[in-house]
Formats: sequence, C-alpha cells, structure tokens
Amino acid sequence: MNVLRDGDATSAGPSVVAIGVFDGLHLGHRAVIAQLIELADQYDAIATVVTFDPSPASVLAPDRAPRQLATIEQRLEGLAALGVEQARVLTFSEELASESARDFIDRVLVHDLRARCVIVGEDFHFGHNREGNLALLQAVGEVHGFDVVAAPTHGDGARWSSSAVRRALGSGDLVEVRRILGRPFVLHGLVEHGDNRGEALGFPTANLSVAKEQALPAEGVYAGATILEGAWWPAAISVGTRPQFYEDGALLVEVHLVGFEGQLYGRALDVVFLTRLRDQTTFVSVDELVTQIGRDVEKTQQIFDSESLDEAILLT
Repeated sequence: MNVLRDGDATSAGPSVVAIGVFDGLHLGHRAVIAQLIELADQYDAIATVVTFDPSPASVLAPDRAPRQLATIEQRLEGLAALGVEQARVLTFSEELASESARDFIDRVLVHDLRARCVIVGEDFHFGHNREGNLALLQAVGEVHGFDVVAAPTHGDGARWSSSAVRRALGSGDLVEVRRILGRPFVLHGLVEHGDNRGEALGFPTANLSVAKEQALPAEGVYAGATILEGAWWPAAISVGTRPQFYEDGALLVEVHLVGFEGQLYGRALDVVFLTRLRDQTTFVSVDELVTQIGRDVEKTQQIFDSESLDEAILLT
C-alpha cells in the first residue's frame, strides 16, 4: 500500500476516498472499506483512505480524548490487508484544525488525491469549528466533479463502533470485543526490562511497554497468544498493578510465553487477547499465588490449543 504523508501527498492517479480515523478496524469499518474497494473498481480509480495521526480528539480535547485501540502502524497494516491501495496520513495539529472545510477539500481531496468519489459517514464533520458536513461535500463535489456517498450505519442490532469496543474492553468483556471487531483484540508493544519478579516466581514475563494513549483491557489475567518468527506461542497475560507486592503499583502488561526460552528485550510483540481468566487479587501467601499462576498457565495452554490462529488476526 502506498502511504502518503505530509510533504509527499500527491496521488499517483484519480482516487476514491474514504475519510475517518478507523480506530480498531471493526466490522463497521470493514464494511466501509469493502464499499470503497467496490467503488474504486467502478470509477477505475485508486482505493484511498484519509486518516489522522494523532487522533483529532487527542489534539482538540486531550483531557477527554478516548484511548486508542490501535497504533497508526496497526491501522495501516490492517488497511493494506483489507485491500486499500493508498493511505493519506494527515498529521493532526492545531493548524490543521483551523483549516476551513473548503480549503481542506481543495487541498486534500481535489489537489492531492484527485478524488472522483468520496465516502463519509452521514454524521461526518470536518474543518474549522466542524463547519464541513455531508451537504457541503456534495455541493463542492458538484463544482469539482467528484461524487459523494454516505456510508450507512453498520451493526447487528446495535451500531458497531470504536466506542463500543472501548467500553467492552474496559469491562474485560472479550466476547463482546471480538463480536464487534470480528477478531480478538491485539495489543502492540515493545518488550522492556522489568524487576524480574516473574522469573523469581518461576514464570518469567515480558513487560510490554505500550503508548500512553493505548486502550487496555480491564485489570485481570487473560489467556492469549503471540507470534514470533512465524510461530504462535500461548501467552498468559496479566494487566494490573501486582497487588500481591505493591499497594499502589504502576499498571503493567506482563506476558508469559508458555514454553518459550529466549531473549525478548527490545522486541516488538503483538499480543492477542483470547479469554479473560480471572480478576487481579491478593493471595494469602506467595506460594498460593504461584499455584494459581500455574493454573492460569495450564488454562491458557488449553484455550490456545482450542483456537485456530492465523496471522491475519494481527492485521484485520
């Protein structure tokens, strides 16, 4: 997939454009992408997504901005896997937020992408003070020669949305998360050095460093998986503050790869969350904790063995 960033934003040809953050690439997003690809074929144009990094909310209202389900790298990999041919990544800033809706259309859609058709949600707003909307796009499109298609709301009784995924994730409801995403939740992070407490207990863990704006599952213990050099490994995952040892510890994501022996420091991991096993809790003794971790690892292996894992889970 061709990725156009600031300063290198000219499309190689006419395009059909879908605009949005596409955080999480849930089933609703996938339906829009499928529509985009179909229209691109009809218009004999390049299937293009315009997206933003960082998210607009994190710039306009950082104290209220929702945490992100995926990094920009995950989003781009997912869009490519779904068949998008080109992505225009706009660096969202105060300057971009102050650009008028008409100037945004002229610069991005008309000049940079040579849009022949634009797909947006019915409630889509853009430009300074959210002045741009579907009606304005349609009016300007008539002048510049591009069509505008309103993407319908998608869902199976309730609208599929990134907000709904965040709510389910925050409550630890991985069943609901998977229903909306159409796949398990995947957390991307870099393995960093910890205090080796897991190794001292007999269950070494990879401490996962994630972006501060990253959405995380509710505190608890989970069965999951990760992939290393093409091979899948069962992963017992802890999201929590280690209450057994600290009264006010930092929130950590710790991943124990069942059966794995090797060095992971500095490596990027994509961790797939499959099933919630239990809440975080404090045990009477460390020995009792170790016994429970052993049960968690055993259950993780059983769940891993029951899953049909494919590398596409990481992308779409």
